[in-house]
Amino acid sequence: MSVLSHITLGTNDSERAGRFYDAVLGVLGFDRLAKPAGAPPAYERDGRMPTIYIYTPEDGRPATWGNGTHVAFVAETRAQVHRFHELALQHGGMDEGQPGPRPHYGDTYYAAYVRDPDGNKLQAVCYTTG
Repeated sequence: MSVLSHITLGTNDSERAGRFYDAVLGVLGFDRLAKPAGAPPAYERDGRMPTIYIYTPEDGRPATWGNGTHVAFVAETRAQVHRFHELALQHGGMDEGQPGPRPHYGDTYYAAYVRDPDGNKLQAVCYTTG
C-alpha cells in the first residue's frame, strides 16, 4: 500500500482540467475513476492509491498553484516521458522543462516538466534507460 492516500490539485475549470488530465495521466497508465455527473475528475493507476483529485476550491476563491511545489509521476519508459510532455502542450499545458536526462539527480534520471492549464507544476520521471 502507498504511504500517500491522495493528492489534490486545484482547478478553475473542471471540464478543461479533465481533458488535460485524461490525456497526460492516461499516457502514464492512470484511469479516470467513474464518478457521478458533475463530480470532479479523479485518477488512479492500477486501481491503487494515491488517488489524484482535481477540485475547484471549496472556499470559492480561485485555484492557485504553489511556488516551489510540483507533483512527479513515475513513467515506465522514456517514451512515456516524451508523450506526457507532448500531450500536456497539446491540451493547454505549458513547458517547464523539455524531456531529457537530469544527471544531477542520478545517472538514469530522465524527466520532463510542465504546468497544467491552472499553473500546477507536474513532472514525468523515468528511472530506467529504456
